Amino acid sequence: MARSLCQITDFTSDEVKEVFDLCRRMKTKEIAPKPLEGKSAACIFTKASLRTRISFEVGISELGGNALYVTDNEIKLGQRESVADAARVLSRYVGLIMIRTFKQSDVEELAKHASVPIVNGLTDLVHPCQIMGDYFTMTEHLEKKERYTVAYLGDGNNITNSWLNLASLIPIDFRVATDAGTPPDKTLLEKAKSNADSAVMITDDPKEAVAGADVLYTDVWASMGQKHLAEEKEEKLRRFQLNKVLLERADPKAIAMHCLPAERGKEITDEVMDGPQSVVFDQAENRLHIQKAIMAYLLK
Repeated sequence: MARSLCQITDFTSDEVKEVFDLCRRMKTKEIAPKPLEGKSAACIFTKASLRTRISFEVGISELGGNALYVTDNEIKLGQRESVADAARVLSRYVGLIMIRTFKQSDVEELAKHASVPIVNGLTDLVHPCQIMGDYFTMTEHLEKKERYTVAYLGDGNNITNSWLNLASLIPIDFRVATDAGTPPDKTLLEKAKSNADSAVMITDDPKEAVAGADVLYTDVWASMGQKHLAEEKEEKLRRFQLNKVLLERADPKAIAMHCLPAERGKEITDEVMDGPQSVVFDQAENRLHIQKAIMAYLLK
């Protein structure tokens, strides 16, 4: 069975560091591996995308490969045929499979039965490429330190869960400011708390979370597939908006982050997103670089 990335915790802490180093070397063009030369990669999308689709297609091309865009209408994963059979068939055609979908179980099932690497481009549970790219972005903008303090404001969603996954592997002071009705995944929370090198806190007080933090991070309050809950979540989460008042409580050199797309004026203000401490668009660029590094690492 090939190595896959279904969650960040599919890597060890040392492997995560190796991927970050590979990302740096590839971004600076110190090296330019072509592990997909002469091969194609299937990109399965049951959720719409801008950044994921473009960054993966460009990245696959730069790794020497050809990207195949496969929509839900074409594949009907788990409906027209089993996920296991789809994995076995696709493995005969392509050198790698990326999938952006709803159910984490579909990604795990693909990885179980495919003979080529599977890369999770996003599920309702986790968004591993995003958070690995975000941590890489942090290292570019912040002074090096043993443990960064990251304050996440808002919904306990797949972004929060992926930060918890990373905190279970490498030292992070991770603070989640959210409503009692919108917590992150309990199992991933407990796993992160079990890492003695990290410090994990859940609070309903955004001011407590951001105090002295190196990073202030937010995401939309209602993720894709949850838009019917938008009004309910806005009511619960509006006090966790990433704005100038909270940013001023963080470390003076703190950076503001958002995984995009943003609903400006809700979870983040224009003043912060377009301000001098924002690295939002550097994050978006680094999706390309970290995904190339992940694919190259899995294919080595």
